[in-house]
Amino acid sequence: MDRLNAVLGRLQGLHPQEIDLSLGRLERLLDKLGNPHLDLPPVIHIAGTNGKGSTLAFLRAALEADNKSVHVYTSPHLVNFRERIRLGAPDGSAQARNGGGRFVSDEMLADVLIEVEKVNDGAEITFFEITTAAAFVLFAEHPADILLLEVGLGGRLDATNVVETPLASIISVVSHDHERFLGDTLAEIAHEKAGILKPGVPAFVAPQTDEAMAVIEVRAEEIGAPLSVGNRDWQAYEEHGRLVFQNEHGLLDLPLPHLFGRHQFLNAGLAVAVLRHCYPKLPVAAIEKGLQTADWPARMQRLTAGTLFDRLDPAIELWVDGGHNPGAGEVVSAAMADLEDRAPKPLFLITGMLTTKDPVGYFRPFAGLARAVFTVPLKNTDGGRSPESLAEAAREAGLDARAVGGIADAILAIQAQLDAEDEVRVLIGGSLFLAGEVLAENHTPPA
Repeated sequence: MDRLNAVLGRLQGLHPQEIDLSLGRLERLLDKLGNPHLDLPPVIHIAGTNGKGSTLAFLRAALEADNKSVHVYTSPHLVNFRERIRLGAPDGSAQARNGGGRFVSDEMLADVLIEVEKVNDGAEITFFEITTAAAFVLFAEHPADILLLEVGLGGRLDATNVVETPLASIISVVSHDHERFLGDTLAEIAHEKAGILKPGVPAFVAPQTDEAMAVIEVRAEEIGAPLSVGNRDWQAYEEHGRLVFQNEHGLLDLPLPHLFGRHQFLNAGLAVAVLRHCYPKLPVAAIEKGLQTADWPARMQRLTAGTLFDRLDPAIELWVDGGHNPGAGEVVSAAMADLEDRAPKPLFLITGMLTTKDPVGYFRPFAGLARAVFTVPLKNTDGGRSPESLAEAAREAGLDARAVGGIADAILAIQAQLDAEDEVRVLIGGSLFLAGEVLAENHTPPA
């Protein structure tokens, strides 16, 4: 672990900007490495603002339920950097028969990063670019049936967009986020996301606002990418406690997704649309198992065990979610409202957020639902908003808010408000950094 952290630390100093969207630097490095991105398994490329990780989780679970070997590349990580790279289980292995790959080991990751660092020879390159190059080396060296490749930021100039002809492209819900890099309007952001579309490659798109959809459709028409759009070419909805999926090929009666929240019906439907097209012989049983077993930590995740959980008053029901933009605020607040309808309990928020996010937009959907907000600093980044300014934003959104020193202080403040018979619901959210801090403290790292 120390060796891996040392090389990661060195790589972070290769370029003064953490984010500098471009393809030229990475293409130069990949060429020196022998172009591993041209020797990958078939790729499903996934972009979007909200829901792309959950959609990927459904895809992986369903494909692994059919004993397929699945590589996965995601970002950012929650607890350990190696969460970003999952290697599919070798065909015929006991691991494959048990259905699942593994995160790359610290030793293997350190070795490949050192190799790539040596080949790069000190040339300017961003941290995400050089670590993506290392991931491509690993994915090319280890055979698999499929690579699920998640965009880091945007799409058009994202490091993952060097893949020339994926099996399919996916665009999940487009919302406001990363405006500094992607643009201030949904049209500008959608333009960046639509940059992953490729000529002749089928693209699967979640239902969008008219503004975003118009841009995606224009780009698809320009390059000849066939589109399959949610609520037009396929539908996914809950009916009588089941998930109904319907497209031109018929109707599937499926179990509701394991991942919590009504927004997951849409993400699951997007995954099913892709699976039905790319793997028409995939057994329905594999899709059913995928929906029931998909796991995506820190996305409406309820903690029911662990070090942090064990210190809580039994009257506290604890949830963690890493959503951090207005779109996430809408779907997470809706999920909390559904819980309130089923089992009413006062809701308290513990929130930390980066300075680049829109806190008022995130908090506004919780007005009238959350009893109070306790704002906290982010430990593992210098880019966190101060608790005081975050509390001010929550008050601007119509919430009662108070700045405190950290998660433990917030929980103590909530527990101090409990009467003997009270039961409350607590949501820790607003940042993946904060979610990662919670999972690390609770000793429940992603599996």
